[in-house]
Amino acid sequence: MVNIFTLVTGIPGPSGFGSASTAEQVTQGVDASNLTAIITGGASGIGLETARVLALRGAHVIIAARNLDAANKAKDIILKDNQAARVDVLKLDLCSMKSIRAFVESFNALNLPLNILINNAGVMFCPFQLSEDGIEMQFATNHLGHFLLTNLLLDKMKQTAKSTGIEGRIVNLSSIAHQHPYEEGIRFDKINDRRGYSDKWAYGQSKLANILHANELSRRLKEQGANITVNSVHPGLIMTNLMRHSALLMRVFQFFTYLCWKNVPQGAATTCYVALHPSLKGVTGKYFLDCNEFEASALARDETLAKKLWDFSNKLVNSA
Repeated sequence: MVNIFTLVTGIPGPSGFGSASTAEQVTQGVDASNLTAIITGGASGIGLETARVLALRGAHVIIAARNLDAANKAKDIILKDNQAARVDVLKLDLCSMKSIRAFVESFNALNLPLNILINNAGVMFCPFQLSEDGIEMQFATNHLGHFLLTNLLLDKMKQTAKSTGIEGRIVNLSSIAHQHPYEEGIRFDKINDRRGYSDKWAYGQSKLANILHANELSRRLKEQGANITVNSVHPGLIMTNLMRHSALLMRVFQFFTYLCWKNVPQGAATTCYVALHPSLKGVTGKYFLDCNEFEASALARDETLAKKLWDFSNKLVNSA
């Protein structure tokens, strides 16, 4: 269980940071000027704050977003406060495998290295619907889209890590909601079942998949001897556009749990910490909460389930 006392008080954990730490604080003194990072969903919310802080630390940031107008406004916000920032915008719709492949082609055409991939974008509690590839939307966007994107960018990350000697880092944004998926965890045989659909459990399923994906990819990269770490994070409770499908419900929930909620700079802290902090060199296959390593659920730590999800995701991608 989450330690409510440390969550509410913001008392730092073993890392020296806690729930009250901000993204700027956890990256203070970090020089990222030799790094290139892709951030999905970097046009708003904690994705934008993550992009801003990485750019502030000198990284060349690629904002990957479905809404290019919003992404370009986000770029302007970053440049307004930091004229030296290096920020590019590329279109990416994670619920479309065609769009994901087009994004990777566009990124490769820039002939840039790739040190950091932050799989941040997502949808939450949306009504039942299928992606253009015929897959339930929360699973398609939150997990499968990032699964395909990561696989397509892996060679570039391996090349960058090998040629520069700099460790690559992949960060999957999960959620404490991974503890509340469907009873079986991942409904492999009913992924598109409308009748048994629950927007809350489907979200939990997709967030469980984010951790299982990170753990299995971490295992595979270690076997290959690749200089790339893969970790997952829970950013915390933050009121963002992600909650647009259940805004009223979440505001009622927020009223009764207001001491547990974070602002956006605090919400982006764990992502930025895992992506940049030198103390995490070599740390992989872990789950972080409030900038500290935390034990995920038993399902999230199930290696057999992780391998099964990997094979299942590959089949979905290939069949599409």
